[in-house]
Amino acid sequence: MRPVYKGSGEGENSDMSGIFSETDVAGYEEDGYVFARGLFTSEEIGLLGEVARNDQALDSAATALDDGEGNRVRLSLWNHPGDGIYGMFARSRKLVDSVEQLIGGEVYHYHSKMVLKDARTGGAWAWHQDYGYWYQNGLLFPDLCSVMIAVDEATEENGCLQLLKGSQKMGRVNHVLSGEQAGADRERVDEAAKHLELVQATMSPGDAVFFHSNTLHCSGANHSENPRWAMICCYNAASNNPYKESHHPSYTPLEKVDDDEIVRVGKSDAARSAVEFANIEEDDSSAKVLAESEGEG
Repeated sequence: MRPVYKGSGEGENSDMSGIFSETDVAGYEEDGYVFARGLFTSEEIGLLGEVARNDQALDSAATALDDGEGNRVRLSLWNHPGDGIYGMFARSRKLVDSVEQLIGGEVYHYHSKMVLKDARTGGAWAWHQDYGYWYQNGLLFPDLCSVMIAVDEATEENGCLQLLKGSQKMGRVNHVLSGEQAGADRERVDEAAKHLELVQATMSPGDAVFFHSNTLHCSGANHSENPRWAMICCYNAASNNPYKESHHPSYTPLEKVDDDEIVRVGKSDAARSAVEFANIEEDDSSAKVLAESEGEG
């Protein structure tokens, strides 16, 4: 059964296979993001949090990236969704069908990651566009969408996601290294912030926000006593197959699963965390390309 989705409440669904109304889709195209409150049930998100926090492989695979201010953000990444609970979220019909509504056609799983922003120690994410980073991977068009799913309560104090409303209309902005992260040209970001609304993406566990790959976003450091973990599932249009190989996959047909598979797999000790994590430090060449570009400038 589909969980209660608290969207705009206006208009008819533009595609009954997805959760969004025509108003929601139009809002995404105008603003560069759209929220899906209550997309996942408390049982679903509770199982995700339980598995992730007890997943030694996820913890061991986590890479800590400096934010340029001396703080570090931990994240674990995987390219293929797998058959565990992480894959059930990323392959669930309510999620994938809804991304396809926004993209306007078939998508495939580009990668997923778990952001482990721990209490008092979780660093910030520099202002950036996902496409500013993924452009290096041979993607000709910004036909990608990221979905951040709140595992914990996301507040301003614990460093929630921040978005510049409508910034996807700027197109791709040049990116440089900010610490060990790819950051957008700060002069252009500062100018954009004078004209565009800053949105604090506060969320409750189970909420999700879908955002365009050219939407400028960042997050603050976690100054609270509460962790802010989130899973981010990223999708690329099937028609936007990269022209060269990179550390993220080329078009791979995505096998969707019924939504009730999340709970079934989440309750199975044998299947719940089956996924192959990537080695970000060794495999991710995008930041290295930016570093080489800076050296040549």
